[in-house]
Formats: sequence, C-alpha cells, structure tokens
Amino acid sequence: MKHIAILSDTHGLLRPEVLARLEKADVILHAGDINTQAIVDRLRALGTLYIVRGNNDKEWAEDLPHSQTFTVEGVRFFMVHNKKDVPKDLPGVDVVVFGHSHRYAMEDRDGVLWLNPGSCGRRRFGQEITFAMMTAEEGRYQVEKVVLSHEVP
Repeated sequence: MKHIAILSDTHGLLRPEVLARLEKADVILHAGDINTQAIVDRLRALGTLYIVRGNNDKEWAEDLPHSQTFTVEGVRFFMVHNKKDVPKDLPGVDVVVFGHSHRYAMEDRDGVLWLNPGSCGRRRFGQEITFAMMTAEEGRYQVEKVVLSHEVP
C-alpha cells in the first residue's frame, strides 16, 4: 500500500501542517502553480514526486511537464494543472488530477475519478485551504479530503 499526498496551487507556501503529512507520504503529486524551485526541491527531498507546471510557473519551471501520465500501485493517473487541458479521450486512466480553481472537487465520471485537491498555499478567493491524501493498493484507492486552518504560519 502507498500513501499519496495530492496538492495543487501552493503558490510559494508549504504550510507546516502540510509538510507533516507529506513526510508520511510515499508519493507526492503536485498539480501546478508551485511558484518556486525551492518548493520543488523540498518536495523531491521527501520522496517520489510527480509534478506539472501551472499557469503561474514561469521561466524557472520550463523543464516541468504540462501534463503527466503515471501509475502508482496499479492506479493509473493523468495530471494537468487546468481541467480544460485534459484530452477528451483518456483510455486506461483511473484518476484525473488537476488544480487551478483553488476549489476542492471530487467527481466520478464514467468510472474515472476527477480530483482537484484545491489549494493548500495562500488562501485566495475566500475558499477552503485543502489538499488530498490517498491510499492506493493493487489498483484500488481511497481518498481523504484534508481541510486546514486559515491561519498563515
């Protein structure tokens, strides 16, 4: 079994309560709008990282992919920052991860989970501060929504 942390839209802030959960994760997914190489380096130091470039990730992030397809514990993922950039045909995918809106969303579409972990960086638009934790094993998964305090450390 793998523990997977799923983030998006950190916008230059890794909160201590997020880092505490990331340290227990086997795999970290970040769906873009990271804003600094320092956060990428910190996440890579924690373990296996899958990351995509967001619309606010400028020149420093040119080497980051705009989308990725990968498998963890038999669960097949497609990840992109903006949902509008998801291809119409995604055969063989179990979970689509995206960000951009800063709003947590989880929806089953014809057997495919569409998951936006929300934003766990700076609070914007008066929305919740969230990310997701997932456990995956042998092609099955469970998702937990994590809601954080609005306090900035």
